[in-house]
Amino acid sequence: MKMTTLYAALAGAFLLGAATLAPAQTATTTTAPPAGSTVTNPVKNAKVAASPDYRADKEKIEADYKAAKEKCKSMTGNAKDICMKEAKGTEKVAKAELEAKRKGTPHAMYDVAKEKADATYEVAKEKCDDMKGADKSACKKQAKADKDKAMADAKSIKKS
Repeated sequence: MKMTTLYAALAGAFLLGAATLAPAQTATTTTAPPAGSTVTNPVKNAKVAASPDYRADKEKIEADYKAAKEKCKSMTGNAKDICMKEAKGTEKVAKAELEAKRKGTPHAMYDVAKEKADATYEVAKEKCDDMKGADKSACKKQAKADKDKAMADAKSIKKS
């Protein structure tokens, strides 16, 4: 009898706890979508995204990336790694620029600046791998400092 009472008490406590959490989980806050997003301008962005020019530009970016990767295949060692980072960075920057052209928002321009900073940093880091010891450490610190400055500049674009 005591075991049944214990189970009943535990089941009641569990259900009561679940019942009090359910309303808290369903409460949502409404925030305005970012300017220029597909939510605020669905027709404009859909027309641009479906336009032949947009699709052609996107396909050209992808083709350029594949060509750059093919060029890197003949290389060896760190030169190949640098080439691959440059190709990937160029692709990411080009895609971000295409999206910025489509959206035309400050956030999209921030994304372009961020991708440029990331790409430059990744390439610089790879180039540092050719160095040894203190030179390599100083090179990586400089690359990080350059990235941090570029990111600070990107954030100022986002605010304006």
